[in-house]
Amino acid sequence: MIQLDRRAILAASAALLSPRTVRAQDRAAASAEAVRKLKVRFAVNAEIWWGGLPFEQRIERSLAAGFERIEFWPWRNKDLAALEKLSKDRGVKFAQFTAWGFDPGLCNPANHQKAVDEVREACKAANRIQCPMMTVVAGNDQKGMTREQMHAHVTTGLKLLAPVARDHNITLILEPMNGRVDHPGHCLYGSEAAVRICREVDSPHVKINWDLYHMQLAEGDLCGRLKDGLDQLAYVQVADTPGRNEPGTGEIFYPRVFRALDELGYKGVVGLECWPKDGEERAIERLIAAATW
Repeated sequence: MIQLDRRAILAASAALLSPRTVRAQDRAAASAEAVRKLKVRFAVNAEIWWGGLPFEQRIERSLAAGFERIEFWPWRNKDLAALEKLSKDRGVKFAQFTAWGFDPGLCNPANHQKAVDEVREACKAANRIQCPMMTVVAGNDQKGMTREQMHAHVTTGLKLLAPVARDHNITLILEPMNGRVDHPGHCLYGSEAAVRICREVDSPHVKINWDLYHMQLAEGDLCGRLKDGLDQLAYVQVADTPGRNEPGTGEIFYPRVFRALDELGYKGVVGLECWPKDGEERAIERLIAAATW
């Protein structure tokens, strides 16, 4: 029997690695370390990034790239046991997921009881995976209702949901959209109405998911609006426009925006709900540049 000592095994393994492979591994390690050192705490949207892989593997790839926080969309089709294991065994921090979507709309009081029941179940899921926030969407236009009426119904619905969130120590984050590109026929655009609604709800468990991509298309003046509505800001999402790709690919000068968030005292998470334009590796390079000022 031929016996190989540990030194021989390591030498043979090293010989199999080409210089190109070694350089790629070094670049990946340096990139992950740069991500971990950023002042901005990013959460990868696992519905989008590394989208060709099974969901749990996308989370593993995010960890390897230096990201420890994850956001996602609906929880109903996810393996909660697997996510719970990732949280406990791998240290994954789930930042937020979607608890209530576009339809049926929260802007119609006929849907409020169903929203209460669904959000209660979503809170249980959030507690299980130690996720502190959940997105709620106002809903699409309702036939025969004015914008003001729909906003009033959203306010009423959120007041019903607030005690449910409080009982489970969850923050519900209301997400305004844009109608220029992505969501025509929605009832809630821009920050002004969202801030007004959340201030009327007046609960520490109901705040705003401030998606800067939507806000740029709906209203602009990103830094000024953030300052105006800071008391209702709980979570930030980013993408550039046009294209909804990573920061650094469009018209938004994200180093200025990230600096403004820092100067305003925002210590929360920034969700990467953006589609990598030229692959994840290049997207991370651009993200590091955008988050450095």
